[in-house]
Amino acid sequence: MRLNALRALVAAVEEGSLRAAARRVGCSQPALTKMVRELEREVAAPLLMRSTTGVIATAQGRVMYEQARKVERELAHAVSQIGQLGGHMVGELSIAAVPLAVLQLVPETLRTFGREFPQIDLRIREQLYVAQLSDLRRGEVDVVVGPIPEGLPPGEFHVEPLMPVSMVVVAGTGSPHAQVQSLHQLAGARWVYTSIAGATGYARLLFQRNGLQPPPAAAVVDSTLGLLSLVVTGEFLALMPLPIARHPAAQPFMTVLPLREGGLELMVGAITMADRALKPAVRHFLSHLHRAAHHATAAGAG
Repeated sequence: MRLNALRALVAAVEEGSLRAAARRVGCSQPALTKMVRELEREVAAPLLMRSTTGVIATAQGRVMYEQARKVERELAHAVSQIGQLGGHMVGELSIAAVPLAVLQLVPETLRTFGREFPQIDLRIREQLYVAQLSDLRRGEVDVVVGPIPEGLPPGEFHVEPLMPVSMVVVAGTGSPHAQVQSLHQLAGARWVYTSIAGATGYARLLFQRNGLQPPPAAAVVDSTLGLLSLVVTGEFLALMPLPIARHPAAQPFMTVLPLREGGLELMVGAITMADRALKPAVRHFLSHLHRAAHHATAAGAG
């Protein structure tokens, strides 16, 4: 199975057009079509289906596409790691981070890391809820920066604690719930959960830790703007890191509820795959990340 054929399939699936895929790969359309057909003969299954608008992957093609993307990522990772081991600090570093990390850790880390390694391209992917760690498992990101999930499988991940964070219940200014002092009084409120699905999320964890039944999600978002836009209406409640709730850009529009139970105390950490050899760039990035976390913690204590 040739690597060029796998790349041709990836390009065809992502572009949705054989002509566009050929341009991306750098070959003629007949040559790209031939590579895909040879791949189909090799696996004895159709991988692409033509439509009036272009091409789409068949069920078998989707499976092959996912595996081909994994091969591409692993190869790029190996090439980058080999180069960095030889002292050539070039390549790409992909980070998934929660909004608190984007606000308090990423700017300082990028400033110092970028100054030391200007030829490393940093890509930051913001995620509100990282507990699934699916992007990390698929190899789409090198590091996840966010609250350390409970019950991580032993030996699968390497975790480095960075800084504590208090998640607090917030409501829009003028919300009828703004002065509520007990969590059990909020069971009937409309809650916004930050997760991939309503079955998980930090708000659910807050209720569970206090021995309460989590209320159903009125909305599930994976966007900072989506979360803020719902909370400021005054009709929804959400859980949010205290530093973000008190940020000058957010504080005029929301209030932290004075709950007797307090907030949800979490530890933000840097998470990598335990069975994946870390690129030198990742190790250096983690060092800069720890330095930024120390500064942020000291500033918060001051």
